[in-house]
Amino acid sequence: MRTFLLIALLASLAACGTRAPREAAYYQMDQGRLPVANVALNIPGLGPCTDNPDRTLRLDADQPVNVMVHGCFGSSGEFRGLAQVLAFHGQQTACFTYDDRDGLTDSATELRSALNQLAEQTRIPLITVIGHSQGALISRKSLTELPLAAPRRQPDLRLVTISGPFDGIASAKTCGRTWLQALTLGLLPASCYIVTGAKWSDITYSSHFIRKPGALAPQVSSYLKIDTDERGSCRREEGGRCVEDDDVFSLAEQHNPLVENDTRTKRVEVLAGHVEIVGDKRVAPTKLIATLQQQGVLRPTAPERLSAFSLLLARIYQDDSLLNRDVTDHR
Repeated sequence: MRTFLLIALLASLAACGTRAPREAAYYQMDQGRLPVANVALNIPGLGPCTDNPDRTLRLDADQPVNVMVHGCFGSSGEFRGLAQVLAFHGQQTACFTYDDRDGLTDSATELRSALNQLAEQTRIPLITVIGHSQGALISRKSLTELPLAAPRRQPDLRLVTISGPFDGIASAKTCGRTWLQALTLGLLPASCYIVTGAKWSDITYSSHFIRKPGALAPQVSSYLKIDTDERGSCRREEGGRCVEDDDVFSLAEQHNPLVENDTRTKRVEVLAGHVEIVGDKRVAPTKLIATLQQQGVLRPTAPERLSAFSLLLARIYQDDSLLNRDVTDHR
């Protein structure tokens, strides 16, 4: 019985998938219409949205910046495409990199510390934190009242989360059943730790992290919560048949009234797969682009630049079907 439970647990906790190998292109990024950088920063955890080992962050210290936070088995390079979309529209980005096996509160504290350093070392008026999947949980937690000294200079803060399992990850439900710890002679928490690391106690439906998410800090002006209806989505097809679905978190896993009831929160539901929504090297995040533009996070694409934008997306995501298509309309 104990062996069966642990085998089932190990199988079910693989929801995040595996990290794909990175290509040389993930080390570089088009600058688009970015403002000229006038500072070079070395802040632990923050760097460009590439997998380049050089993590020096070069920014215009007087312009807003978007800080993006990847999910589990992710990296800064995962947001390289989206960073180029923002750069095309003249918007700066940085990416936060963390150990995805650490406790989520620990990662959130590291992120908030990095944001505080970014605020103190620049004159940036607005920082928008954008987190996907597990990164959504970390992003929101980072903007709650963590036990960190406030920076001497505080910019406005804005939060965007995408596909975050704010009600706990269903496949980790077994880890949250404390009565099973005795039944498995203490092997349950050990097995959960082996599979997911220290975060195992944060991602379950019964965890303090999920049940007590905390209130957003007063400096957060708005929170855009993008939930994805992932039913029927497909990540990879072969011969017209889906061989890997893109249904990772249900809407129930993403819904948590304690997170959504803040008056600064606006919830938007998008019909999209878990990876589809943020894009990968085969799929452009057209639905996310449209949503971010509709909600004022991403600047509108000038009509005379739509063709150039389609060309950019086709090149980044290696998809010729994007040519001559209105990529700002996800219907």
